[in-house]
Amino acid sequence: MVKVAIFPPNSLILADLIERKGHESLALQKAVRKKVIDPEIDSPPMNISEEDPIKGLKYAAIEVPSGVRGRMSIIGPLIDEAEAAIIIDKAPFGFGCIGCARTNELSTFYMRKRGVPTLELIYPNNRDETIDMVNKINTFLDGLNNKEE
Repeated sequence: MVKVAIFPPNSLILADLIERKGHESLALQKAVRKKVIDPEIDSPPMNISEEDPIKGLKYAAIEVPSGVRGRMSIIGPLIDEAEAAIIIDKAPFGFGCIGCARTNELSTFYMRKRGVPTLELIYPNNRDETIDMVNKINTFLDGLNNKEE
C-alpha cells in the first residue's frame, strides 16, 4: 500500500479511485476530521489550535496571508507523508476546490518538489477524455503496486 497525495486535496473522486486500488489517499477530509473530533478544539467550525499557524510557517513565509498558512498547516503534512502523487490541473470547483489560488500553487509546487512518482493530468472535458483519465490513473496506481513487490 502506497500513500498517495492528491490535488485537489479534497477530491472524493481521486480518493475513491486510489482506495479502490488498495492504496491510502492522503485527502484533506481525513486531516480535517481529526481536527473536528479533537477534544482540544472548543469551537467548530473554527477547528484551529494555537500551533496550526506556526506549523503553516514551515510551508509558507510569514508574509503570506494567514489563510494560506492555515491551509498549508493541514495540506503540507499530507504532502510530506506522500509516497506518490496525483495532480489534476484545471479542475472545476466541484471536483475539489480548496478555495485559494495561492494554496493551490504552493500545494502543487511542494508535491512536484518531493520527487515522488507523480501523475499529472488535465481535467477532462468529455466522456472519452474522462475514460482516458481514469485509465491513466489506474495504470499509475497499478505501477505503484509493482514497485512495492
